[in-house]
Amino acid sequence: MDEMDVTQLTEERPATSQEASEDAQLKAILEAIVYVTDEPLSAQQISAALGCPLDKVKRLLDELVADYAKPDRGLAVREVAGGYKMATKAEHHEAVRAFVKKLTPPLKLSLAALETLSVVAYKQPVTAPEIMEIRGVQGAGVLKTLLDRKLIAAAGRKNVIGKPILYKTTKDFLVQFGLKDLTELPSLKEFEEIRRMAIDGDAIPVPEPTPAVEPVSGDPATPEPPAEEN
Repeated sequence: MDEMDVTQLTEERPATSQEASEDAQLKAILEAIVYVTDEPLSAQQISAALGCPLDKVKRLLDELVADYAKPDRGLAVREVAGGYKMATKAEHHEAVRAFVKKLTPPLKLSLAALETLSVVAYKQPVTAPEIMEIRGVQGAGVLKTLLDRKLIAAAGRKNVIGKPILYKTTKDFLVQFGLKDLTELPSLKEFEEIRRMAIDGDAIPVPEPTPAVEPVSGDPATPEPPAEEN
């Protein structure tokens, strides 16, 4: 067998299971890269960043383009301006646009609301006077905001004079913050570690609690509500 025949056999041999597994992993990585980047990336840029052969990156990118071109996929990977970009398919644009128009506006909370929500999350069930004592400011208006947003709810009354209402977080709170349950809340020790790392790394420090003498913009302070009747 001459040298040319050996070369042809080597080039035509089927990929081993290990090579197929490596290709599948690299293909998944390429899919993730195309998904997270805003600007189209060329095969050359991706190849250089990953340290992978250009021909392999180009081949797997072409496979991704073919995979997403199937009619059962809502997204497409396309070559745009010399690079690759993921986007919705043109035939679905009207349906996507109609859906987006019906979406609820994104949840936006003031610093005062976030502080109050944090107190409820970590101290629940907790009363309005207890929340105000921890924060050092009046916050009846903030509580109403959180109630209206369905992030907190009443959880009965505390068995003390006046029997004030107890508050707890809701299922909507878990959904909005991507938590499985309350055990996934960061511990106070973790917060301290984050603060220490921010200071050591010369990063922006964690803001201090809102001063009692200044109402927070967006949630004006209101007089303390009268005690609940029995």
